[in-house]
Amino acid sequence: MKIMKPLILISNDDGYHAKGLNSLIDMLSDLGDILVCAPESARSGFATAFSATTPLRLKLRRKREGVEVWSCNGTPVDCVKLALSQLCPRRPDMVIGGINHGDNGSVNSHYSGTMGVTREGCMKYIPSVAFSLCDYRDDADFEPLRSIVRKITAKVLAEGLPKGTCLNVNFPKAAEFKGVKVCRMAKGTWGNEVVRTRHPRGYDYYWLVGEYTNDEPEATDTDNWALNHGYVAITPTTIDVTDYTMFERLKDCTDEFC
Repeated sequence: MKIMKPLILISNDDGYHAKGLNSLIDMLSDLGDILVCAPESARSGFATAFSATTPLRLKLRRKREGVEVWSCNGTPVDCVKLALSQLCPRRPDMVIGGINHGDNGSVNSHYSGTMGVTREGCMKYIPSVAFSLCDYRDDADFEPLRSIVRKITAKVLAEGLPKGTCLNVNFPKAAEFKGVKVCRMAKGTWGNEVVRTRHPRGYDYYWLVGEYTNDEPEATDTDNWALNHGYVAITPTTIDVTDYTMFERLKDCTDEFC
């Protein structure tokens, strides 16, 4: 009797051609069957957006034993939705976003298409993990991540994750890591986000850029601190965004709002 391998669904926001995604395939191809459905070009910053007004297309890019790579003209979340509906031969055992070219720690998590992939899988009650490297270069070196990526993937495949919880895993740019820390999300803000430029034809146009500030640099239990000190940061992330402290304060005050 043939034993069925785990099915791992992979997507990203850098595109199917990105080195980070293809490095991830290489790292994990012996741990399960790999199905990739990723954007046809970069879709950074799309978070959990999906396409409501644009027809979507799928294209098979390559196929070999145990690995299929598809592209989609939509968002990272579109890719996951289409893969689950049209491509997966069975329910995936795990959804992985990444490996992202760039930091998805702190509030970046809210904007990240890589985390959009992971949140979409999590909302489908599939164990889901995002991997990101704090290096935006197209030719970033992902090899130092191999051992930890494999260990985390194997552990999640074996043990699963609680429903409604996914993992946001960020790696510092380093040849070696000091260790792994489980962290909370750092409080941070983006400023100077808009650059106005004058077009030669006489109108203004704008670039969204920005400068990130860690608003609690002395806190040692955050993802920002871990990454800045050479550690891999694992942040358990929930789909439920209810503020339970405020919930307790307000639940007995409903008559005041009627």
